[in-house]
Amino acid sequence: MSDKPKPDDRRNNVDRIQYNIDKTIQNCELADEMIAKTDDEKAKKNLKEKNKRRESSLESMRKEIKDEAIDKRNGYK
Repeated sequence: MSDKPKPDDRRNNVDRIQYNIDKTIQNCELADEMIAKTDDEKAKKNLKEKNKRRESSLESMRKEIKDEAIDKRNGYK
């Protein structure tokens, strides 16, 4: 059995990151719907805090996807 690590295969990074962005946006929208429907102030606060963290993650993922797209276009040199 070989203990060699798998080679770095970045070909699907852009697609994977885009999928994560889409899911994060979807989760933000679902949380917003729940915030609008609930009267529980603690739940609203928690959901708003989660969405704030999601927005921060989205910023990072958008930067990452730009870098990956450039690298992909340049043939990962």
